[in-house]
Amino acid sequence: MKALLICKFSSILAGLWLGFLPIFCIAQTAPPDVDIYLVDLTVKKGKAQLSNPQNVTNREGYDNQPSFTPDGKALLYTSMRENQTDIYKYELKAKTSLPMTNTPESEYSAAVTPSGKHFSTVRVEPDGTQRLWQFEIANPQNASLVLENLKPVGYYVWANTTQLALFVLGEPNSLYTASVNDGKNQKIEGSVGRSFHKIPKQKNIVSFIHKVTDKQWFVKSLEMQNLKIMTVIETLEGSEDICWTKEGILLISKGSKIYQWNSKTDQTWVEVADFTSMGVKQITRIAVNPKGNLLALVGAK
Repeated sequence: MKALLICKFSSILAGLWLGFLPIFCIAQTAPPDVDIYLVDLTVKKGKAQLSNPQNVTNREGYDNQPSFTPDGKALLYTSMRENQTDIYKYELKAKTSLPMTNTPESEYSAAVTPSGKHFSTVRVEPDGTQRLWQFEIANPQNASLVLENLKPVGYYVWANTTQLALFVLGEPNSLYTASVNDGKNQKIEGSVGRSFHKIPKQKNIVSFIHKVTDKQWFVKSLEMQNLKIMTVIETLEGSEDICWTKEGILLISKGSKIYQWNSKTDQTWVEVADFTSMGVKQITRIAVNPKGNLLALVGAK
């Protein structure tokens, strides 16, 4: 998400541009130049195939954190313009982007809520507090807090209509669960990464990255009802950006490449695509659309 900090309206906003790990900072530094690409995705005989990459933001500046809408017709993303981050929506058919928020605060990590009536975001409030908010899709000027007492939030995933798994900043950064019904939250695990996803075909189970040591990171699953954690697979070294295809194949990025792990056929990670020829040096965020035929990725040049 963020990399250093921005001073705006007397508030200090901090973090890693690609990782959203806020720390206090004195100098304003430009975020990395990253774009969002859409790539055709097919799965044949248990192997993902990626083709026809298209740069859909294609501008100088910071466009990151793509999240498909449930109908698959658009994706929400974070865009920085004039030292301000807001949520934008890219319409796939029209190939156009429009702002969804235009606020004095900064918003990140947008996702449509399970009700379909709102989109949630991590909002950096005027005093620097980072909490989870939601905006009405029909009227984005109407915003409200989702979880009042849990902060500072960096990332999250809706596990179901009432429960979330969240990345909460601290020493170490930790995995929490929270309920929107009563606002109660609970710390589950420490030393976690930024990728949180629902696991396809598994009810109320989400995946997260557990950084056991500096070099040994694992994809793990969390059952939201009984809080049982299980190890899925060790990540590629230094890689924490993952997503799932609708078939349950796990994708991970490392450098300019995408790898897969299919629990039914793969013993380890298998390379499926290399975007070096497009000038992409680092892929950081990846997401699959609901239909399972498109991959969105964030590429740094």
